[in-house]
Amino acid sequence: MMTHIPFDKLPIDTSAPVLVTGATGYVAGWIVKRLLERGVTVHAAVRDPSNREKLAHLHAMAAATPGDLVIFRADLLEEGSYGAAMAGCGVVFHTASPFVSVVEDPQRDLVDPAVKGTRNVLASATATYSVTRVVLTSSCAAIIGDAADMAGAVADEDTWNSTSSLEHQPYSYSKTAAERAAWEASRRQARWRLVVINPSLVIGPGTADRQTSESFSILRQMGAGAFKSGVPPMEIGMVDVRDVAEAHVRAAFLPAAEGRHIISAESLTLLRVAQILCASYGNRLPVTAREMPKWVVWLIGPLVSSTITRRMVTRSMGHRWQVDNGKSRHALGMGYRPLEPGVEEMFQQMVDTGQVALLP
Repeated sequence: MMTHIPFDKLPIDTSAPVLVTGATGYVAGWIVKRLLERGVTVHAAVRDPSNREKLAHLHAMAAATPGDLVIFRADLLEEGSYGAAMAGCGVVFHTASPFVSVVEDPQRDLVDPAVKGTRNVLASATATYSVTRVVLTSSCAAIIGDAADMAGAVADEDTWNSTSSLEHQPYSYSKTAAERAAWEASRRQARWRLVVINPSLVIGPGTADRQTSESFSILRQMGAGAFKSGVPPMEIGMVDVRDVAEAHVRAAFLPAAEGRHIISAESLTLLRVAQILCASYGNRLPVTAREMPKWVVWLIGPLVSSTITRRMVTRSMGHRWQVDNGKSRHALGMGYRPLEPGVEEMFQQMVDTGQVALLP
């Protein structure tokens, strides 16, 4: 067990730059912020460096912190495109991952970008002699496919999702396939160490006004009235985005960090999330803080959304979702924020930026 080191006392090497892939992303934005605050030079890899609006929040961070920000163009599916961004870096944070709201072809839209992108980034790491550590953003989706898989057991870092596929839970399948590809690449070399972060559902405000993640989609649906008749009977692990960013930085700079790390504060039901928001917004939120019966979701869910299949309802709803975050606490020294403030801040950000309109 490590002695707990407060995050502001964590020894961080600022002598070499670090690379953050997918730097405009939700989790990546907080990683960049934490690094810049500690005086690190961040090489931020993005698809379109000319998109000033999408990069404005990163430049604002750099202007207000002692660190330096250098923008590079790179694409997950272009072999070698991360080489220039990675040159001279000691640590690579690989956070870039596909997120699409409508999946027409799971192989093309999810699996190929996740797996091929991971292989491309790690091939560049192997070819870049300055790189000694790679921190990969994976997911608890690579640990648990459906809550029913666990049959009441508690998952840990030895657990792998073995039930997701292109036909069932394809996003979870893509995260599992990408992490397996990362471990394969790691085993083929001996210079850099792979450390993996497996967060549960990430909540909390974004560093940019508009971010994409499954949690933003859920809260957007709540604000749009999708749950006026009740919320689905589903439980899922959740964690504040600021804790996820801290876990990445600890994984990068703690000398003994190794392997996978479940990053999850606690499990909440969607009903509990609705209750948190209803307590803040009352009748201005078009949500009924009660659970919809599972059989009703099974019956009408597929008519509402292509992602809500009857198999998904059967295997993911009405079951406990339990993981052991002990390794993150002991090996990384993590402590976890309460979830309620993060849910409220996240939703308020969506209200403030016009993504959700409250009732008068």
